[in-house]
Amino acid sequence: MAFSLKRRPGVAVVEIYGVIGTRVKDSAYSRLFESIARNKRYGALLLDIDSPGGSATGSDLLYHSLKRVGESKPVVAYVRGLGASGGYYLCCAASRVVALPTALIGSIGVIHVRPILEQLLGKIGVEFSILKEGRLKDMSGFWRHPTDEESTKFQSLLTEMYDTFVTVVAEGRNLEQSRVRELATGELYTARQGHEAGLIDELADFYRAVDIAAELGNARPTPKWVRPRRPLSVRMFGRDSSNLDLLAGEASRLLAGGVYFLEPSYLLGDYLNS
Repeated sequence: MAFSLKRRPGVAVVEIYGVIGTRVKDSAYSRLFESIARNKRYGALLLDIDSPGGSATGSDLLYHSLKRVGESKPVVAYVRGLGASGGYYLCCAASRVVALPTALIGSIGVIHVRPILEQLLGKIGVEFSILKEGRLKDMSGFWRHPTDEESTKFQSLLTEMYDTFVTVVAEGRNLEQSRVRELATGELYTARQGHEAGLIDELADFYRAVDIAAELGNARPTPKWVRPRRPLSVRMFGRDSSNLDLLAGEASRLLAGGVYFLEPSYLLGDYLNS
């Protein structure tokens, strides 16, 4: 008589280190989460987070990808250093949130940043000729200050995205929206403060988080690190984009203006904070 021993699956570990949209490419990580959701070798997913957040849309994309993973296997979030803004947004897709006691979490809010170069351009004699259809088409232009009407429009957009953030936290943490709004000032909290407020479930280390994920997923407490496939150029030549390339790309994005779920000190990316 033949016997087959079916080995229990392990715990997939995905590291979310750095700014979402820069170091953490949302499209690549979204595909990674989809593959983990389908892979029977993994009984649970553990997010290992050290991130100040980043792009609002990128954070939301990854959040919804994680919610889909949660339909087939448990997702646990572990904050080892910083789980701020978009980094905390991802935590709200998890069924359990664990943080190292010295970690920082929160920064629940949204920020829009764009430079105003009107005076600088005037000093160096540069003018822009703007032709447009649509009265507010250039409302995000860096070459002039926004009008009062445009500022009101921008604030309305931010309010809507802030409300979305509050709803995500309220649903993910099973808190009343009024309580979340009290906490959603944009400030950072220590993990201990977050635990008292209900923003995280347990103060513990990485291997305790692995054990929790294994228990929830009926899996072996064996972490299996899963990372996005590296670009061909990196695999061939052994190096990724330089910090200078990343800085240039982020500076270009900042010049264009953007909406972020991001701790503001990281507005120029993690290459300046590494």
